[in-house]
Amino acid sequence: MPDPSWCRAESFARLLHEKANRSADVMAFRFVLDDGRAQELTYAELDKRARAVAAAILEAAGGRPGPALLLYAPGVGYVAGLFGCFYAGVPAVPAFPPETTRLHRTMSRLLSIIEDTGADLVLTTSDIAPTLQEWLASALDRRSPRVLATDVVGNGGEGGSPATPPDSVAVLQYTSGSTAFPRGVMLTHAQLIANCADITRAFGVHDASSAALWLPPYHDMGLVGGILTPLAAGIPVTFMSPAAFLRRPLSWLHMVSRYRATITGGPNFAYDLCVRRAKDADLEGVDLSSVELTFTGAEPVRPDTLKRFAERFEPCGFRAESFYPCYGLAEATLFVTGGKPLSGWRAVSVARDALELEGTARSATPAESARKLVGCGTPGPDTRLLIVDPATNEQLDAGGVGEIWVCSPSVAAGYWRRAAESASTFDARTTTGEGPFLRTGDLGFLLDGELFVTGRTKDLIVLNGRNYHPVDIEQVCEAAVAGIRGNCGAAFAVEDDEGSRAQLVVVYEVEAGLSEEQHRAAIKGIRRAVSIELNLPLHTVVLIAPRTIPKTSSGKVQRWLCRREYLVGHLNEVARWQSPARSKTAPVSAQRPQ
Repeated sequence: MPDPSWCRAESFARLLHEKANRSADVMAFRFVLDDGRAQELTYAELDKRARAVAAAILEAAGGRPGPALLLYAPGVGYVAGLFGCFYAGVPAVPAFPPETTRLHRTMSRLLSIIEDTGADLVLTTSDIAPTLQEWLASALDRRSPRVLATDVVGNGGEGGSPATPPDSVAVLQYTSGSTAFPRGVMLTHAQLIANCADITRAFGVHDASSAALWLPPYHDMGLVGGILTPLAAGIPVTFMSPAAFLRRPLSWLHMVSRYRATITGGPNFAYDLCVRRAKDADLEGVDLSSVELTFTGAEPVRPDTLKRFAERFEPCGFRAESFYPCYGLAEATLFVTGGKPLSGWRAVSVARDALELEGTARSATPAESARKLVGCGTPGPDTRLLIVDPATNEQLDAGGVGEIWVCSPSVAAGYWRRAAESASTFDARTTTGEGPFLRTGDLGFLLDGELFVTGRTKDLIVLNGRNYHPVDIEQVCEAAVAGIRGNCGAAFAVEDDEGSRAQLVVVYEVEAGLSEEQHRAAIKGIRRAVSIELNLPLHTVVLIAPRTIPKTSSGKVQRWLCRREYLVGHLNEVARWQSPARSKTAPVSAQRPQ
């Protein structure tokens, strides 16, 4: 087990400073480039670069440092910019770098973050700095922030100090926006260090541990789990870019094999993608026997996905018991619950009627329709987790389905510049006055102390007095229908013309190059699957072009935005079916979700 004394450090600037003094030449980060070459960064090299960036930040800020936006491709520059902010004592604001293929959507998000933070400084690299400065000057009404290319600041200056107060804001982590517009979660150094300690304990990190990841470093899983925790625990981590993973998913497994990583992981879709792309010839020489923990989280964990991946890669030495389903969210820094390493995972089959009609979880009988759910482990020793009726704030007994409430040292300080929303989200109290708790917005239940997540409160579809989770509808479609793209669909409800009845809409991307006949077959398959498996009537099925469904920068489908684009007619449709027996839904003005 690594030296636990780091848990008492007051800041990440202090942690890096101490690592650089004690383990100067030890590799901290390795970045695998698209051509297979690797860039390595020792603790001393990172410390020197970060101090130089801090000096440039403080000079550019003119003595009035505020939040600094980080706009980098994954790599050395991003990590140096992040720790440069820590040394300078300014909140770092990780953000998804602009994409030419989705320029309007990514730039719109960037503008909203800049306006919300009031950032006067953008950190990036020299290759995109001029274009970014020009775009910001034309897009913003107010004075645009200064763009600082940190890869050309040199290593001569040493700015900032490791003596940063533990309760100062280290990161403004903007939520991915899967159910609403993004909000800045204020994370202090103390909260980040507490969560890294939880992850280190829960993952069973030891002196021989190492990680290999492709996760975006501007999201909580890649930032806290992939960068900050390995640095704090003193274990090396190897990264590849998310874009490289999406182009060649199996390159992730080759990286794990090449560097003999013991820890890796990602969202559910990553495992599906690997299984779909895997050919025997691609797996020659891949050895996954070093892996002790394969975490999965950030989106619903599907038991069939875990089974398929384990079966496909068992010949490569992958151990099914290394799978580690876990639960967390940005508002709690990252990690909330998890199991015991190498103890496998647990799935339960619960009666669908009881879950959707009664709000209770009980085992399904052979004659009942069932929903399979994967357990996400238990909270750590310093975390308290409750299941609460979201309407009454009454704590529920085991098996009761309600909102997940969390209290821990890792719970964030609130949302940036949103006092009212912070109070309602981070200062919840039960009917008996216990609190404060974080209201996660997620639904779930406890079974033998283990958490099972069932969905999101804001995504919930209510039809004829019954609750349905979109993911159930989407899973049924993907399992039964050819031609639609996995993890690229959305189920949601709209009101009829009179506003008196909810109607079900399913939107799915289709594979490129399908004929009209294949579109009709896909629509028929969706209607049939939803009717037979869930006994649900569909109002509308819409098929859209590949890579056009709204997603967050971490790859989560934004159902609320898909619904809005459907209502205003902005979906890139290739085919549509609408029930002739039901009234046509009239477009309505798009409202910002609360």
